[in-house]
Formats: sequence, structure tokens, C-alpha cells
Amino acid sequence: MYLVVEGPIGVGKTSLASRLSARYGAELNLEVVEENPFLARFYEHPETYAFQVQVFFLLSRFKQLSELAQPGLFSGNVVSDYLFDKDFIFAAMNLKDAEFSLYEDLYAHLSPRLPTPDLVVYLRADPDELLRRIARRGRPFERDMQAEYLSELTARYDEYFRTYPHPLLTVQAGSLDFVGNPEDEQTLLGRVHEALTAGRAAD
Repeated sequence: MYLVVEGPIGVGKTSLASRLSARYGAELNLEVVEENPFLARFYEHPETYAFQVQVFFLLSRFKQLSELAQPGLFSGNVVSDYLFDKDFIFAAMNLKDAEFSLYEDLYAHLSPRLPTPDLVVYLRADPDELLRRIARRGRPFERDMQAEYLSELTARYDEYFRTYPHPLLTVQAGSLDFVGNPEDEQTLLGRVHEALTAGRAAD
């Protein structure tokens, strides 16, 4: 089983992925965020550091998922808190002209070499709720995150998943407290299990 939780910044991807990993006895694969040496500078000067930050993410995520796909390593269950394609969503928003063209070439070369998830759980929430959650977790480099940026990012996620060709479960996460409310947690875990079972049956 290869299960992915995806969604915009602050929506609760890692929290849900951790709970799903525990439920299924799966390896938890977490994206490298704070290790990106360009990220803090990107938030201060986006146009200057966009290309560096995107290429670092692209290569580090490809390396992580490639290792999981090696024979003998991907034979068990894996839950990841990111989809490789998320990198393209951010790049399309942050890069322009020649830099985006170069990025597209890199992405097109790497993406087909990675496995497809059995199910993607897409968590959604409105920008104000995302800002509240981002403030709660208190990462210094996210302190100046703007609602407009999150609104555009959410719109791009919606557009991407509108035509996503593989098993997908969309969850309105803004109305759920699956971290603090055990009933919400169990409800969501049940929905994921049903979707995962249905996806496997369709195969």
C-alpha cells in the first residue's frame, strides 16, 4: 500500500499521515521542509530565490521517493505527507519564463520514474483557517505568510485535483478537528479506509 496525504500549507498533512501510518503499521515518509537552505530567503525575496527553492525540493523529494521504490524497500506499506506532483504546483506558481521551462524539463524527466499512490487524500481548508493553523505551529519562516498566497495556492491545488486520474479522496479539513477531537479522527480514518478499499477493488 502506498498512501499519500496532500493539500496546501498548514492543512494538517503530517498530522493525518502520522495517524494513518500508525493505523496501518506503515512506514511514514515525511517531506523535507526546514532542511531547504533557500526557503527562509524565498519567503523574504520570492523572485530571487524561487528557482533555487523549487529545484532543491524537486531533487530531495525525488531522492526520497526513489529510495522507497527500490526493490525490497517499497514492499511494505508506506504513508507519505506529500505527492511528488505538488512540486510542480508550486513551481507553476512561483517560476516564470526560462526558469520554469528548465524546471519543466527536470520534472518531466523525473516524474515518470516514481510509483503512483494507491490513494491520495486531498485535505482542503479556506485561507483564514490555514493561517490560523500556520500560526499555531509557529515556524519562523512562515510568520509572514499571506492569505492571498494561500488562496492562490488552494485554487491551484483544486485545479490540479479536478482532473487527477487516480484514486482520490477530497476532505473538507476546515470543518474537522482530527487532531484534537477523537470522533473526528475516527470518522476521517474510516473514510480513508473505505476509499482505499474501493480503490483497490476498482483495480
